[in-house]
Amino acid sequence: MFDTETTLAYGIFWIAYCVGFVLFFYMMKALFRFLPFYGLRTLLLSVLVVLLLTPVESPEVAGWWIPAWLFSGYELVLGDTRAAADGLFNFAVASVVMLLVWLLDLVRYRLTRK
Repeated sequence: MFDTETTLAYGIFWIAYCVGFVLFFYMMKALFRFLPFYGLRTLLLSVLVVLLLTPVESPEVAGWWIPAWLFSGYELVLGDTRAAADGLFNFAVASVVMLLVWLLDLVRYRLTRK
């Protein structure tokens, strides 16, 4: 497969990506705090999670994952729509799952507000 340095670089990338996402998420959460409706705030944060945290497996190396927005965008620019469809499919699945989580959160919010 790959040597230790390559695997270490892969791990460091994902750690840095996740730390960067957490910081960006909390900055956006503070920005969205001014929106008047709870449902709108949580919907925008959910979209942010789906867009930035959805992975797709690398077609070159089994077991290595890439952010889907990066992979699909790159493949669409190159014109390989078949490869980009993998990332877009992962976006669709992640969107459906996040929609269900968002709806359950709205129900929880409604029940605890009374």
